[in-house]
Amino acid sequence: MKHLIRAIVALALITLAACTNTGPAASPTAAPAQGSGEITIGLVISTLNNPFFVTLRDGAQRAADAAGVKLTIVDAQDDSAKMIAGIEDLITKKVNALIINPTDSDAVVPAIQKANAAGIPVFTVDRGANGGTVVSHIASDNVAGGRMAAEFLCNAIGGKGKVVELQGIAGTSAARDRGQGFNEYMSTSCKGVEIVAQQTADFNRDRGLRVFENILQAQPEINGVFAHNDEMILGAIQAAEAAGRSGIVFVGFDAIDDATKAVQEGKLAATVAQQPDLMGQIAVETAVKYLKGDKVDASIPVPLNLVTK
Repeated sequence: MKHLIRAIVALALITLAACTNTGPAASPTAAPAQGSGEITIGLVISTLNNPFFVTLRDGAQRAADAAGVKLTIVDAQDDSAKMIAGIEDLITKKVNALIINPTDSDAVVPAIQKANAAGIPVFTVDRGANGGTVVSHIASDNVAGGRMAAEFLCNAIGGKGKVVELQGIAGTSAARDRGQGFNEYMSTSCKGVEIVAQQTADFNRDRGLRVFENILQAQPEINGVFAHNDEMILGAIQAAEAAGRSGIVFVGFDAIDDATKAVQEGKLAATVAQQPDLMGQIAVETAVKYLKGDKVDASIPVPLNLVTK
């Protein structure tokens, strides 16, 4: 009888312990406890066929090396399906955290939600996501950058004339926000300017060239062009040179090396400078800080400035 009573008491204690031991939170909004093993962070980049994102990757890698963590990099090649597959593969490999630079702010959401369900904290860099739980977003203020570009262009063409906007990949937060800032400024503070064409060139130099070739044929008068990134504006400059069209003020965004060189040569009037290396660095440092149990901000801004000759 005594043995039976002891067995019942032991079973009750085990059941009570199981009910009261909740363990670490499954939600990525609370920093998970880390064991003594190596920290692995997955970095999923929209494309490495763009110098801006190569610089971002390099900044992230330097930060990872300095922190002694492993960085696994996936190049989505501007393909949302490849990005989702890459994220899912990193989830399967049980990385400790994910840093994502979305190709599409909507398409990436289901993959982020899968990471959330797996208890893997997610951080976004440069471009945001329109859903899922994201611990921190590290980026420049793209709306402010669009306004900065618009103000410069407005002043450069004397507050009147015909302007073209070359837009980035539809669905990305960078394209949406830069376009928003640019158009808001033009509509409220530069009413003498008419935006005669707004076309997508997918953040790509070759597309920027081809799209602007068509615009040049359709628009006999163009005073200024703003592109959502430098790759597109450099393509547009090539198209204008080939067509013999001069007197156009070109403004870009990102301040990649080719763009700053074009500024010095007088071909590009200005470019809004981001700091992609610093973005990558801060993204990794923020993820490591969070994984070690420290509190991090939900939004971490990276400063902008305008590069002119």
